[in-house]
Amino acid sequence: MTAVDTYIDAIVRRARQPMEPREFTPDWGDQPRRHKYYPQALHHRLPSSDPLPGSLHDGLGTGGEGEWSLFRLSSLLRDSYGLTGRRLAVHGNPDLRGMPWFPSATWSRGVASGGGLYPLEIYWVSGPSGPLPPGIHNYSAPHHSMQRLLTGDVTPHVRAALPENARHTDHYLLVTVKFWKNSFKYNSFCYHAVTMDVGTLLGSWRIAARAAGLDLHPHLWFDEPALNGLLGLDPDDESVLAVLPLPWAGSNPRPGGVPVGRPSVRASETERSRQVVRFPHVLQVHREILDSPWEEPGTTDLANARALPPAATTTPRRLPAPRPLQVPATTALRQRRSSFGRFSASHPLSQQDLSTILRAAHDGSTLLDGTGLSRLSVFANHVDDLPAGSYDFAPEDAELRPVQEHDVATFLQRNYFLNNYNLEQCAAVITVIARPTAVTEAVGPRGYRRVNAEVGAITQSVYLACAALDVGCGAALGFDNVSYQEELQITDETEWPLLILMIGHEREGQPEFVYRNV
Repeated sequence: MTAVDTYIDAIVRRARQPMEPREFTPDWGDQPRRHKYYPQALHHRLPSSDPLPGSLHDGLGTGGEGEWSLFRLSSLLRDSYGLTGRRLAVHGNPDLRGMPWFPSATWSRGVASGGGLYPLEIYWVSGPSGPLPPGIHNYSAPHHSMQRLLTGDVTPHVRAALPENARHTDHYLLVTVKFWKNSFKYNSFCYHAVTMDVGTLLGSWRIAARAAGLDLHPHLWFDEPALNGLLGLDPDDESVLAVLPLPWAGSNPRPGGVPVGRPSVRASETERSRQVVRFPHVLQVHREILDSPWEEPGTTDLANARALPPAATTTPRRLPAPRPLQVPATTALRQRRSSFGRFSASHPLSQQDLSTILRAAHDGSTLLDGTGLSRLSVFANHVDDLPAGSYDFAPEDAELRPVQEHDVATFLQRNYFLNNYNLEQCAAVITVIARPTAVTEAVGPRGYRRVNAEVGAITQSVYLACAALDVGCGAALGFDNVSYQEELQITDETEWPLLILMIGHEREGQPEFVYRNV
């Protein structure tokens, strides 16, 4: 097997065969900064702006053709990866004790993260049509500003690194992963988590852009070494994982412009950690992907590796029509949060709410490029008029196909690693299932990132749908994948449960403090 396939196999079996390093303990006193700090960089504060218009229903639908401006970009960044507020509440997460203190405060963001310190970085490469002098900027979330790292128009270099079908413009967003910001806590598991984080961000951007009628299409296949060089990155520490052309109002770049020279960011960030550790599993997987071809695969190649719901062997259960999610997309982003053990079985979930959340999850699977690679299964615990058990979701028929009808609470809790959720109290647990090694066989090692990005986009879509419905939600990677595969009677050896989403109503009357930063 390739390094990527070996890593995938280790990930899904880690509950029974722990990954190396087995005795690793995070050094919380030496953790990295949550945000990049360039001491010599000038800050250009982004303007205050109204939230982007449009409903979550529209955001999970088809795209638009509208163009971007500085005000629209400011709104997109603020409501997705900006610090939009601070919350204090009694819940089951282990960081509860430090939350009331300002130095260890937890600031809310619209986009979910896999439990590290927000390892994604956002760079804006701006051209002549923009409001600022052309250059490369890093988004500083605490300041809601752009840190200027390089002056000069380098957009032809970005365009040259993209596939031929990429939208021609002179503005781009580049999303990178700084591995240490996650691996300091999760060591070798880092790559699995952060590639899903990319999907949560891209999914949020696609939803917000579609809702507002704006054009925004992410690219996951491109000349990654060239863009790493442009940003001055050591690819073992940080690398570009997604590029998004921004069709800009007034942009009229010359088609086929030839890049001149080899410009590169020289500004250096200051790392807080005294010791930065690189983990062999992460390096092997990342280097193999960097060395692989970057031509975009055809939709047929991707479609051949899809995970499809099995045919019904017993009478399926038809779900009610989903509710239209008419809540503004930006409102859902600001209200999104994790439940962290606040679920209560005293108020069962309606079948219509379950149907709405499952439809949002399915729509989220197509946010990246229109091709959904994954499928969904559901463990029902406390859903109105739905017997407890496991079900496969068939979106085309809007039905649940029974796998086993029996009490699942003990199974769910026994196969969850942490103590911040009581899965018996969840109304339902949605499982995202995909065929990662089948995808890598079909389209190469970069297909692993594509699978995980889709899982991330689904996760964010479910979070936002739950926020719109006032339903609790929590996502988790800490479960026994093998046990879930067996319980769901999955016989395809390439098909694996990759993430679980716990949903349901929360305890009423719980004290909570909410501070809105915007």
